[in-house]
Amino acid sequence: MIARSPCQRISRRASIWIQATRPKSFAATLAPLALGLALAWRDGRFNLLTAALTLLGAMLLQAGANLLNDYMDHRAGADSSASLSPSRVIQDGLLAPRQVLIGAWVCLGAGALLGVALAWIGGWAVWLIGAIGVLIAVLYTAGPAPLAWRGLGEIAVFVAMGPGIVAGAYAVQTQAVTPGVLLAATPLGLLVTAILHANNLRDLDSDRLAGKRTLATRLGRRGAQIEYAALMAGAFVAALAAIALDELPPAALAVCVLLPSASQLVRTAGATTHAADLNRVLRQTGALHLKFGVLLAASVVIWAWAFSG
Repeated sequence: MIARSPCQRISRRASIWIQATRPKSFAATLAPLALGLALAWRDGRFNLLTAALTLLGAMLLQAGANLLNDYMDHRAGADSSASLSPSRVIQDGLLAPRQVLIGAWVCLGAGALLGVALAWIGGWAVWLIGAIGVLIAVLYTAGPAPLAWRGLGEIAVFVAMGPGIVAGAYAVQTQAVTPGVLLAATPLGLLVTAILHANNLRDLDSDRLAGKRTLATRLGRRGAQIEYAALMAGAFVAALAAIALDELPPAALAVCVLLPSASQLVRTAGATTHAADLNRVLRQTGALHLKFGVLLAASVVIWAWAFSG
């Protein structure tokens, strides 16, 4: 065995914890945050410090939720050594389950503390949105009736990581939330739900064996494939509705360039049962969600800048 220096050991340990928090999944938080901040900037309210703190708080909450999800799924037997779990730190023996649980509570606690600080700035709307977000993060896989195990995971993710994050980022800047902001957030909510559903579609057989009653296991494979297609199509329809109602600018039609990629993902998800293929669908759905969010946020900023004054 090659001896490692203290710096190498620290670096190795840090890389394991980074792996455990699933940093690639943070894009699902970045997209709605970018849209919420862009909408606030359009409406004449933007502070860089509070934006950075909002980003950090959201990342901590997502990291904590990811860690808690891995711990609870491992304890319940939903993640085995053969599963395609995103982090695999428990399955590969890189971290003990108890370490992952402690890390989850540390991240959730730090995120909640930041949320309290931001709530003093953003007012009642941020208090409400933050409380709902923390509650969903904890109850998603913990508690006597985990949402993810009762077919409610999609609803929870839609609320927390779609309208919840967009409205939260907007409220911290503006101290208010409008129905228009929630409508503008709906496309991203549907797409982030599609990411979760792609994950559940991939894990359908193993979840069924473990007794995990996700919406995919309840609907069956064909029903789950149809739901994935509906979520993907719904995101584009919701974007068009927000544009028609003047909650998103005409420039947001740029998201239509992603239609061919979305169509290909729907075809692939509907034509295969292989976990490796569905894992690619999962990754590519996440990438499409990020591109969609960037295009929406950029369209809001560019349109507002071009036509201001």
